[in-house]
Amino acid sequence: MNILLIEDDAKTADFIAKGFTQSGFTATAVTSGLEGLNQLSSGPFDIAVVDVMLPGLDGITLVRRARQAGCTTPVIFLSAKGSVEDKIMGLDAGGDDYLSKPFSFTELLARIQAMLRRTQNRNQPTTLAVADLSMDLISRKVTRGGKRIELQPQEFSLLEYLMRNTGRVVSRTMILENVWEYNFDPQTNIVETRLCRLREKVDKEFERKLIHTVRGFGYVLE
Repeated sequence: MNILLIEDDAKTADFIAKGFTQSGFTATAVTSGLEGLNQLSSGPFDIAVVDVMLPGLDGITLVRRARQAGCTTPVIFLSAKGSVEDKIMGLDAGGDDYLSKPFSFTELLARIQAMLRRTQNRNQPTTLAVADLSMDLISRKVTRGGKRIELQPQEFSLLEYLMRNTGRVVSRTMILENVWEYNFDPQTNIVETRLCRLREKVDKEFERKLIHTVRGFGYVLE
């Protein structure tokens, strides 16, 4: 993932850029509004983190001009101004999120990941299918072999995540972060409990099992 960071404070920029690199992202950092506008309008970035108070061209004007030029890159504003009015101004200018300073890097990272999931979901199909298992994301209807399967909301979300990652082993931590996002107790056994119930509904009545445990790694649907 390629992130554009537009921040004029060297210490803050260095802190954020190092965090992105350690998280496995590619970060391009610029320090002025005009340079940031040029990068945002022309470069292929997955997301942009933009400080509001920038030299030459402030972040609000920068994003507004980028949107007028047709830029659709998701934007998170950073600002020491945290009033409701300031946040509304940032969102009205074309921002997708607004984080007040001081902030923790883990919160910034969580917001980026949530924003990317929303962006990816907009471009994904409305139906999923694996073997004779089918999921309609609009009607939230799940069937296997033509038979309707009734799922609780979290069971539906868990199955959706597994189906979107068909053939790929996903760890317990990945499931917690993507299905329950970051509002969870790391010591909870909720993943194991929900998977057990999901297997009962998806696999029990069928000879061919779709949900598998990969010992020492996680789970896979295939």
